[in-house]
Amino acid sequence: MVQQNNQSGGMNIQSQSLVGFFLGLVFLVGAGNLSAKCIKTVRWSDDPPYSWRSDDGELHGIYIDFSRALMQRLNCEPQFVQLPWARALAELEAGRLDLLFGAFIDTNRERFAYFSLPINRSPNVLFITTTAAEKYDLKQLADIMGTNFRLGAQIGVNYNGDFEKLHQNPALNERLLKMTNRQGGWKMMAVNRLDGLIADEVTALRELQELGLMHVIHKGTIEISGQAAAMAFSKKSVSADFVQQFNANLEAMKLEGSYKAVLARYLPCDIDIEQLGCR
Repeated sequence: MVQQNNQSGGMNIQSQSLVGFFLGLVFLVGAGNLSAKCIKTVRWSDDPPYSWRSDDGELHGIYIDFSRALMQRLNCEPQFVQLPWARALAELEAGRLDLLFGAFIDTNRERFAYFSLPINRSPNVLFITTTAAEKYDLKQLADIMGTNFRLGAQIGVNYNGDFEKLHQNPALNERLLKMTNRQGGWKMMAVNRLDGLIADEVTALRELQELGLMHVIHKGTIEISGQAAAMAFSKKSVSADFVQQFNANLEAMKLEGSYKAVLARYLPCDIDIEQLGCR
């Protein structure tokens, strides 16, 4: 009887050990699932109507809403990171930033980034001061060559079109002032330190209205590029399969009407799905 009780006691210890072992496995699996939660870092900046932070601390905008909608469809969560454009490109290349909205596709960026289907289209346009418009007869960007026209552009932004072609010419660089943000450029134009600035059409019109500079600066007739912008994904932190899923869900949003609803929420125009923006 004593021996039987000892054996019975031994079985209890073994059972407890097995239970502890399996509980440990469950804990490890659970912890692994928590650590494997899909979180993607997404760049944002103070750039209405694409992204901005309101007085209550909440983020709003076209790219914010697209991020939330598409990440939810992919069972992921966006983690928004505020970065200037040039810094965001560097972080994307290094793999410390996952997703970058509003990027144009070019050969250099394809070294370190995948690209989605086109997200939206808003042309880059030359905005010009009233004084400069009276002084210079510009039909195309190349017309500033050989003049004293002072042109502004943002650092790290790929404008494509005529700008990229002319950018190789040293004569253009002599007329070019590069800046980290547009707001500084608008202020320079307001005090006649800059004649023109290349900017996204929708963003620029909103900013000029808010700054009360519509009487000093206006949208010119020269469209620098009309290429649609896409989402860039870091090749170091995002898989090609994830990009394919992203594209599939973006197309689904267009078919369902939710894509159009996002644009209509922020753009003061009739939305055209084919144009990916205003009609």
